[in-house]
This record gives sequence, structure tokens and C-alpha cells, in this order.
Amino acid sequence: MHEDICCIGEYKMPLIGEKFPEVEVKTTQGAIKLPEHFEGKWFVLFSHPADFTPVCTTEFVAFQNRYDQFKELDTELIGLSIDQVFSHLKWIEWIKDNLDVDIEFPVVADDRGQLAERLGMVSPYKGNNTVRAVFIVDDKGAIRAILYYPQEAGRNIDEIIRLVKALQTSDKGVALPANWPNNEIIGDKVIVPPASTVEEMKSRKEAAEKGEIECLDWWLCCKKLE
Repeated sequence: MHEDICCIGEYKMPLIGEKFPEVEVKTTQGAIKLPEHFEGKWFVLFSHPADFTPVCTTEFVAFQNRYDQFKELDTELIGLSIDQVFSHLKWIEWIKDNLDVDIEFPVVADDRGQLAERLGMVSPYKGNNTVRAVFIVDDKGAIRAILYYPQEAGRNIDEIIRLVKALQTSDKGVALPANWPNNEIIGDKVIVPPASTVEEMKSRKEAAEKGEIECLDWWLCCKKLE
């Protein structure tokens, strides 16, 4: 892999499972420290290419319209772009005045691009603006998912909500199928971790016979979420 792809400047691209870097940032709600500011909560940090751009405006409205759904998952939102805080404030004001939507979550003014560079949000092939990156961070400050969208395509916010819900559910020791909770094979059931020993394989079959779980085979078992 070429160095300019795996690394951005002096930083290595972050990985799932790593701790979110400790940084202090300027936002539309004042200076905050990440991930400390959201201690004990999950948060979604999402970058957008620039203020006063059409796709980004639709995304901000979509995030705000679903903010209560994120809060129900004990999850906060925080935006970011390489713009000054004055630009963020004016753009948020424009959204309120013209679309009657109050942006309640903070927006990072990363005008020097330092955090964006550290998180790999700037592609050397896509200009100097941030791409549409999404970092889902859990209540312990660990990065649980990373999504990257191109500048020309807006994000599906409902999918981000679904992913947060799926990650929180997976912490109960289960896995989630494709399109959960609307999977074509097992519906809204969750997947039981596959057996890794002969003894576990036998116990899976016994549990299925007792109706405790459902199995298509010993390595593909599921159950209703408690």
C-alpha cells in the first residue's frame, strides 16, 4: 500500500477498535475535549466538505431531524469541516431562517484541518475539503465503526442509526445479520456466536432441540433478542 494512501501527513489512518484520539476542538458550542466531552455516551462524529453547500445542508437537516432517535440510543452527534466557526454559525443561522430547523448538536471548526488530517478525512485525490467520513465511538471512547462517503453522495442517516443500534446490540454477545432487523432469512433474530469446539457444537444441537435457539446448521444459529 502506498504511503500517501495508508497515512495522512504524519498520522496513520485510525482503525476500528482504537481509542479516539484525545483532542481539544473549537465548536459552535465552545471549546470541548474529545472524547472526554461525551464520556459515558456514544457519539457520532461526521465530517462534511464545506458549509453552504447543497448536499451538506440536506445532511445536516437529516441528522437534526433524527437527533431524538440518536439520543434514545444515548448517542450524541458532532459535525466537522475545515471551516471557521463564523462560517458554521452563519450557515446554522441560514438553515434556521430558511428551513426552520435548529441545529442543536455542536459543529467542529477545524479551520487548519488538523483533526481532519489526523482522522484521514482528507483524500489526496479529492481536493482540500473533507470527504463525508463517519466515526462511531462507544461509551468507552473506542472507535467502533468508520464509514467514508464521497463528496458527491449524501449519507443515509437511517443506516447510521441502524449501525449504532446494531453495535450496541452486539455488545450483548451476539452478531447481527444483513439488513437487521429485517433480514431475509432470520428476520429480526440475532445470530448466536458459532461453536468453536466439538463440545460447543453438540451443545448447539441440544439447545436447538430444546427450542432455546433456532439453527439452520450447528454453525448458523439464531435466537430472539431478549
